[in-house]
Formats: sequence, structure tokens, C-alpha cells
Amino acid sequence: MVPRLFSFCRRALLLAGLMASPAAGEPSLERGAYLVEGPAACGNCHSPQDMNGPIAGLEYGGMLVERNDLFTAVAPNISPGGRVAQWTDVEFVRAIREGIRPDGSVIGPPMPIRLYRGLSDDDVQSIVLYLRSVPAVENDPGQSVYGMPIPPAYGPPVNSVPSVPEGVTVEYGAYLAGPVAHCIECHSPMGPQGPMIDTHAGQGGMEFHGPWGVSVAPPITGAALTGYSDEEMAAMIRQGIRPDGSRMMPPMPYRWLARMTDADLAAILLYLRSLPPA
Repeated sequence: MVPRLFSFCRRALLLAGLMASPAAGEPSLERGAYLVEGPAACGNCHSPQDMNGPIAGLEYGGMLVERNDLFTAVAPNISPGGRVAQWTDVEFVRAIREGIRPDGSVIGPPMPIRLYRGLSDDDVQSIVLYLRSVPAVENDPGQSVYGMPIPPAYGPPVNSVPSVPEGVTVEYGAYLAGPVAHCIECHSPMGPQGPMIDTHAGQGGMEFHGPWGVSVAPPITGAALTGYSDEEMAAMIRQGIRPDGSRMMPPMPYRWLARMTDADLAAILLYLRSLPPA
């Protein structure tokens, strides 16, 4: 218990320092910490959890994400204790952005590869840099099994993606709500080829099944948000609390989104309010 407690405390102290300076511009541990532990919410799928949230000492050790009639999806151990430790940084980046492992196999859903293809070079490299720094977790969550065809690729190779200028702008909000936090994937209806992010972005309707029951992602387009102030939206996104005080259900990653800067949240809301109605 003592080594695990020391490791957890050391990581908490490191994170407290890193989260204070999330500025983008070039790959950095600071930026990676902000993205992974904040809006990208990698731990929402890759950290084993119980009813109280992520289990201390097992962060990024992998977990069963979803089991349905089409597939059993297992998020792998992405700590230095997992097989990613054997990957080069280039291979790790390719797995995140293109969904292709070093052995050539393709990562299946619900990993939002189509959106991750838009992660900037600096940000995806920062994410890898930070994941290399977290404590190694010795855990094998198993393998995903798909009873449906997986595409041979999600598109052509991603050679380079420039950074999006930071600011409270629609452009940066679209980047945060898309490639970074993948809000658009979860809040778009499901079609035959997956989430309909190209034609019905943010129009809601996707179902999520879990121990809590069934969650249905609501629409988050401009028309759907007209009845909410920015303060009310912030409470729902960061705390999972509706204006009437009722609690929202998983799998929305509230504890991670709570770590977003005010400016980043404002940019996301600006973008969402610009989306056309269903």
C-alpha cells in the first residue's frame, strides 16, 4: 500500500503543477497533462472505475468500456505498464490519430478515430509525452471482440495537422469540441456507418448503456441550447447538474471536464451555439 500511495501522491503533486500552465504552442508535458486529465478525458475510458469513479493507483490501466450485440470494447492499458510501452512515439501517435496499431491491426469503436485525426501535431505529441510520464500500471483488461466489420483504415495517412490558434473563437471551440473532447461524436445520432458527425453533428440521440441504465445524449446545437445560459451550461458540463438541480447520468466525463479552463469552456459553448438545428 505504501508504494502505491507514494506513487499516487507524487502523481497528484505533479499534476497540480502541470495543470496550472496548459498553454499550447509546441509539444510539452504541461499541455499533455491538461489535455489528458482535462477536456480529452482519456481516463473516462482507459481507467478502471467503480461507483465512486477511477480507482486510485490504476489510472490508465484499461477497462471494459462497452458490451453489446455487435461488440465487446475493451480500452487497453495506456500507462507505461501496458503494451504501448513497446511502441515508439510515432507508433503511439499513429494509433491515436489513425487507429492503426504497430502490427497493422485497426482499432475499433468506440475510440473516436475520425475526430482524433484532427488532433494537431503538437497536441497529440503532448498527449503521448504525458502518458509516458504517468505511473506504470500492471493490468491486462483483455481484448476487444467485434462481430461486425472494422474498416481497413479510417482515411489516408495523417501526415501533419497544424495547431489551431487558441482563443474564445468558434474555430478553437470546434477544435476542442471535436478532436479534443469529442463532444460531437457522443452527441450525434448513430447511423449505419457510425456517429453521423458529418451530416447531423450535435443533434443528439445516441444511447449509452451501463450500470446506471440507459443514457440518451441530448442535442447540443444552438437551437437546443437557447433556453440555457452559459452559467447553466457550465454547471451541466462540469458538474453534471441541470438547472433544476437534478443529476445527469454517465458516461459524460464531468470530473475531467471540470478541469477545463474558463476560456476553453467559453470557446466550446460559442461553437455549440453556432451549430445549425436539427
